[in-house]
Amino acid sequence: MPTAREALLDAALSALCARPWSAVRMVDVASAAGVSRQTLYNEFGSKEGLARALVRREADVYLRGVDRVLAERAFPADRLVALAEWTVRSARTSALIRALLTGCWGERLPAPRAQRTLGAHSSVPAQRRADAGVPGPSELVATVRDRSLAALEKELPAVEPGELARCCETVVRLALSYVMAPDPGPPGAPGAPGGGGHAAHVRAVLARTPVRPVP
Repeated sequence: MPTAREALLDAALSALCARPWSAVRMVDVASAAGVSRQTLYNEFGSKEGLARALVRREADVYLRGVDRVLAERAFPADRLVALAEWTVRSARTSALIRALLTGCWGERLPAPRAQRTLGAHSSVPAQRRADAGVPGPSELVATVRDRSLAALEKELPAVEPGELARCCETVVRLALSYVMAPDPGPPGAPGAPGGGGHAAHVRAVLARTPVRPVP
């Protein structure tokens, strides 16, 4: 059974799918989650706090997927291809993940704002304040690069760590290029949504690096 916090975040995400964030009302989110509006404010402090928590949860969903594909029992190049596929797929299925990865926040989304520091006498419990920042695109790219390096460097001891890190970052940035500008074409065509052109592109790039795909 989800906690009140998770139920509220689920309700906020459902509301965001139906209307712009500016039209999402706190009272409606609380009602949909089956809790009081006071409970919502206790958890997040404000609508901005709810937005930050919602966006951070989507970032965590993406990063958990990154860890999952990097932990697969597969050759290093195959895991990097899977990482690119996960990145493109996540951005196509979640508007919030796409915005996190690209920095392109549309009018419908709860674009992150500079956080305001809550005073020492705030009525919101300190452990429940949604006052942590939201990662930007550069921070996410660096995080994925570093996690990829940590997952692969023991299996590729002959590859200099700096070179391997550049290779990992190149894969992420190549995937993001397909997020920003997918190839045109009918469904199923290379590069088109669902066509897998980005995977073939990543394999071609890796073939020119020390992290070569197995023939």
